[in-house]
Amino acid sequence: MKKVLLSCLSAGLLAFSGIAVPAQAADSAPQQSCVACGLPDFTGLVEKAGPSVVNIRTYKKVPVGSGDQMDEQTRELLRRFFGVPIPAPDSPKGGKNGPQEEEEERPTGVGSGFIVSPDGYIMTNAHVVDGADEIMVTLTDKREFKAKLIGADKRTDVALVKIDAKQALPAVHIGDSSKVKVGEWVVAIGSPFGLENTVTAGIVSAKGRDTGDYTPFIQTDVAVNPGNSGGPLIDMRGNVIGINSQIYSRTGGFMGISFAIPIDEAMRVVEQLKKQGYVVRGKIGVQIDSVSRDLAESLGLGQARGALVRVVEKDGAADKAGVQVGDIVTSFNGKPVERANDLPRLVGETKPDSTVPMQVLRMGKTLTLNVKVGEWVMDKKPGAKPAEEQKPEAVSKANALGVKVIDLNDAQKRQLGVSSGVLVEAVREGAARDGLRVGDVVLAVGNTAVSSAAQFNAISAQLPVGKQVAVLVRRGESGLYVLIRPQN
Repeated sequence: MKKVLLSCLSAGLLAFSGIAVPAQAADSAPQQSCVACGLPDFTGLVEKAGPSVVNIRTYKKVPVGSGDQMDEQTRELLRRFFGVPIPAPDSPKGGKNGPQEEEEERPTGVGSGFIVSPDGYIMTNAHVVDGADEIMVTLTDKREFKAKLIGADKRTDVALVKIDAKQALPAVHIGDSSKVKVGEWVVAIGSPFGLENTVTAGIVSAKGRDTGDYTPFIQTDVAVNPGNSGGPLIDMRGNVIGINSQIYSRTGGFMGISFAIPIDEAMRVVEQLKKQGYVVRGKIGVQIDSVSRDLAESLGLGQARGALVRVVEKDGAADKAGVQVGDIVTSFNGKPVERANDLPRLVGETKPDSTVPMQVLRMGKTLTLNVKVGEWVMDKKPGAKPAEEQKPEAVSKANALGVKVIDLNDAQKRQLGVSSGVLVEAVREGAARDGLRVGDVVLAVGNTAVSSAAQFNAISAQLPVGKQVAVLVRRGESGLYVLIRPQN
């Protein structure tokens, strides 16, 4: 079955997989272990951090009579826990004279959060409060408050809300997620399936886990279920080191893998949300891809690392700094780029208008470019149109790569935005199978830039048969490497 990464918000709508039972507890400090049984004792850290964890319920205004009077979450909870079958309505209903215009608030979800300052600021997930018309916060002492949304950042899934309480509130202690070690014990507190103040425990399974999102997660085996979203991940010293955000699941319930946003990244976001209600990030104007092991070997990188530049936005920061399609970014602002997803995070953390060094690998040489970072705007995302599929044509006198190319004239170069390269006119079956297409513009073969068809053929004639070579091509507005195996 296909794997699914789920945000842990809508309690009861997803299948229940089990409730973790905490280990034997005793009155001792958070960092101490149970001497008798050799297991950790979580009572101290729960007493320390528990009062700072809150339950969050969201509501949305809908027209009266526009649908079911009982939300799906409540219906599913009644069915599962009490065996009460509640049928869903067949269709929305209106009044005698059509749909009524009056509105009512309906519950839309349950999540968790934690108090980050005594004056009532609370951190949670952006998806917990997304689209809510009203946010209600319940403290562990059962007091309820209507919360105000200060700001939310969907890219990191972090949100900040505020409640007004007459007395100072118990705030969590913020830890250092960079010092988290794989294998250490951690605890989650939240409201899985709406069950408030639930404590589950486990260990850190991995760090820097890339799930395709902007932020690398802390992976744990702590039991996290729908409703735990936005709750804290706590170390054995009682410090918050992450925000529980996602689970890996095929059923909708916990399956032994959960993910938390590192608190270091979350706090950087919260500081900006608190100050201005939104997050300002750096931008350099490139689209990137991962560097595969085969590509790294072909280009002599030694190991698969860095971010491959596929598109350079015209007149963007990278374009002005001299970045080219096919460059592999290996470091940014003095920090290494091990994986493609490292670059957006490093650029995003950089203050706009600052000039920083960026190392790139180009044609086997390492270059240092100075980039003046721009400002990232959510609604301006440069995109490349996919090239149309074209059937490979026969090549009468194919070279070892099985590709027939022609020179580009000056008008074609201006139109394509390239200074050199050759146009692919026909492709033999082998090269077509490897991914090369008619209409591609070949910019380089291996680490050698191509300026003419004669040069391309000369390079092809010297390639060893059967060993993959990386061919850099321009396709539409994008650049990519195609790995081709030369043939006789």
